[in-house]
Amino acid sequence: MIITQPTLKDIPFMRELLAPEVERGIILERPIEVMANMIRSYHIAWEEEEILQTQQKLHLSPNNLEELKRPKMLGFCALHIHSQTLAEIRSLIVAPFMQRKGIATALILDCIKEGVKLNISEILVLTYKKVLFEKLGFIEIPKEKIPNQKIWADCILCKHFPLCDEVALIKHI
Repeated sequence: MIITQPTLKDIPFMRELLAPEVERGIILERPIEVMANMIRSYHIAWEEEEILQTQQKLHLSPNNLEELKRPKMLGFCALHIHSQTLAEIRSLIVAPFMQRKGIATALILDCIKEGVKLNISEILVLTYKKVLFEKLGFIEIPKEKIPNQKIWADCILCKHFPLCDEVALIKHI
C-alpha cells in the first residue's frame, strides 16, 4: 500500500467508493466541484505500489496512468484546515474488502503527519469509529467545543442535523 494525493481524474472513483456511505448517511456528500476544490486536502491509499513506482520511474504524468493497469483505491480521507491551529479529518472511507487491515489507521497517521508539518496544534474528527481514533491518541470532547464555522459550513448540510449521533474527538499534536 502507498498513500498519495489524488488527481482530479480520481474524483469519479472516490465518489464511487463514497456512494454507499453517503446513502446510509454516514458521510456527507460533497459535490464534484467541492471535491475538485479540495483535491489537495485528500490522501488516498492505493493497493499496487509497484505501479505507482513505475509511474515515477518512467516520469509518466498522472494523466498517462491509463497506460498502466489502474491501481485499486483502498480508501481515502481529507485533512481540512479550519484555522491556523485547527484541522479536521473528514470523509474517511475504506473499501469494504479492505476494512480492518490498517488502511484507516495509515490514512489517519498520514493526516497527522501533514498536520505536524503544517504546524497545526489540534486535529478534530466527528466519527462513528470512536475506538479507532482513541487508539491513535484522540480524546472525546463535547460537541459544544466544535467551532461554529464547522457547524454552519458542514453539519447543517447533514441529514442528521441537529440530532447528531457522531462522536467528536480531538488530538493535540
